[in-house]
Amino acid sequence: MFYEQMHFGTPDYFKKESGENFSFPPHLHQCFELLLVKNGEMDVTVGKNRYTLQANECILIFPNQIHALSSSKSKHELLIFSPKLIQAYYTKKSGEIPTDNRFVLDHYLQSRLKALSQTASVMELKGLLYMVCSAFDKTAAYENAYSDNGLLPQIFAFVEQNYNSCCTLKSLARFLGYDYAYISRIFKETAGISYNNYVNIFRLNTAGYLLDNSEMSILDCAVECGYKSLRSFNRNFKQFYGIAPSAYRKRRMSVKKQNNVIPE
Repeated sequence: MFYEQMHFGTPDYFKKESGENFSFPPHLHQCFELLLVKNGEMDVTVGKNRYTLQANECILIFPNQIHALSSSKSKHELLIFSPKLIQAYYTKKSGEIPTDNRFVLDHYLQSRLKALSQTASVMELKGLLYMVCSAFDKTAAYENAYSDNGLLPQIFAFVEQNYNSCCTLKSLARFLGYDYAYISRIFKETAGISYNNYVNIFRLNTAGYLLDNSEMSILDCAVECGYKSLRSFNRNFKQFYGIAPSAYRKRRMSVKKQNNVIPE
């Protein structure tokens, strides 16, 4: 099992691909993953559950759920997208995962998914994703995401709950009751990045969302995301996004005006 770092990106991260006879080993990432089987069948493992999806069946995988895909004869549509694109739903279900990730979309939403372009506007993308999540939520049951007491889910939960305050590796080790060096080694081996790097990326991802969707000043965004120094925040933000926070907000607001997008 490994952590898929490429799907831990910007607040509007979205990737769509169509394919066939697709397999992928156990992994997890920070995004939602939506799979629609168009024909044939595909075996999908999510956590301890294993499903065999038939034509026209879907599965919605939540952030940080371990999952694997296996098929030798199928065609599919695969969407991977940031939780920030469906922030209202993500917030509502924070700390929960589905007991069964499978569901079925009606013909209209299936056709919309198939026609969705990688270059779709943020407005079109959010609208469709919210409709899909609403369809999923109508029949879904949920459970505590951290009830299995696995170490990795507990680390992710700790970061999500403490990223804007004391979120050091030492504080995590004290909270979990494990040795500092052990936690550091296990996380690096599993996620492929250091714990401190993961926290930094999580904070910057959240900062990008706040700059996009709030009137908070850049300083307030930095403080809200756990940074004690505006200089440090500006430096890390530019390294991650390739642009300063002020320029990022200006560019994103310009794009939203062009697309007539109303912030959440």
